[in-house]
Amino acid sequence: MIKLREISKRFDETPVLTGMDLDIHDGDTLVIMGKSGCGKSVTLKLMLRLLYPDEGEIIIDDESIFDISEREMMEVRKKIGMLFQGGALFDSMTVWQNLAFAMLEHTDIPVHEIDELIRDLLQFVDMNGSQGKFPSELSGGMQKRVALARALIMTPDYVFFDEPTTGLDPVTAGMINKLIVRTREEYGVTSVVVTHDIVSALSVGTKFAFLNEGRISFYGNRTDLRETDNPALREFLKDASWQDRY
Repeated sequence: MIKLREISKRFDETPVLTGMDLDIHDGDTLVIMGKSGCGKSVTLKLMLRLLYPDEGEIIIDDESIFDISEREMMEVRKKIGMLFQGGALFDSMTVWQNLAFAMLEHTDIPVHEIDELIRDLLQFVDMNGSQGKFPSELSGGMQKRVALARALIMTPDYVFFDEPTTGLDPVTAGMINKLIVRTREEYGVTSVVVTHDIVSALSVGTKFAFLNEGRISFYGNRTDLRETDNPALREFLKDASWQDRY
């Protein structure tokens, strides 16, 4: 379980998060929704301790991550897979090298076993056979699928998705959404998805949080989302065509 307590973060004089509280429960796919620039991606970076808050505490599996050393935090990060908004594959490495990198750096697993794991993960994302290709040879959707395989390579407990469907056509975005659901069902991970794409949110989420004016102003399931009387959330949802689809 991940707990965020009274998290505040500002950049220069601009407040982004102002006393945010949030619980992320095991087995859920929590979608954090909100307008662009509201602090969704900042929240992910704080949970990875790539940023520090001005105030507050984040607890991952009963460990306060701002009270531990960088070496101890590296162990926490091994529990977390990350799918970055642009995929963030290493351009100079092949698909196989991208996936194998963390295993070679942090484990003593023999290369032939890593090779089998990579093949299985690429099969899972329908990219087996791409091991020798470079990212520049892949479409945006293919890069996202490879990046998801990389996020799963260390068998994490948690996977974070930062705007996973941004820049993708509807068909490819739908494929990524289905993979996020399959990741929860087949790998049993707890996921956090940040997005302003309502269709994507409703496709993958089991729980939903709405980030507005630096705080979580709504938290609930799909029924709660449909029936919300939160004015800011209703404004955010009103132009979406999701009501008839979900």
